[in-house]
Amino acid sequence: MTRKQKRLGLIGLAGLVLGSAVGLVLYGLSSSVTYFQSPSDIAEQQVEVGQRIRLGGLVEDDSLDKSRGSVILFRVTDQAEAIPVSYKGILPDLFREGQGIIAEGHMDEKGVFIADTVLAKHDESYMPKEVYETLKEDGHWMEEEQAASAEQSTKVN
Repeated sequence: MTRKQKRLGLIGLAGLVLGSAVGLVLYGLSSSVTYFQSPSDIAEQQVEVGQRIRLGGLVEDDSLDKSRGSVILFRVTDQAEAIPVSYKGILPDLFREGQGIIAEGHMDEKGVFIADTVLAKHDESYMPKEVYETLKEDGHWMEEEQAASAEQSTKVN
């Protein structure tokens, strides 16, 4: 073998090793990544019991139930479908009905989403990007109503 062939063989081997390492890292991370899904997405797909997912949408009006001790029940909706959610813990201060949230957890056998993390929006005009895009794509996002309510809250203050 010539010197040039040895060098090309070494470069090829290094590329193969590097490609394999990248492939293994991506494969390892794929099982731990959770993707955002709306209630409509979950209703359309068969989500496996115990599969870790992120549920995003609006907290349905008149669905919040804090009467069960440390377990809090509410429903998350995208205005087309609604998913019951059970959460044990302290909710974020900004959590309330009609607000956008992202909850991480899994579905149980009864079709209830068991959340172990709940994230609420941090101010009046913020909504998680995934929730906003899904609502806008589905035609449920009304920018005029949002602007009017923000303007009205400014006048009240």
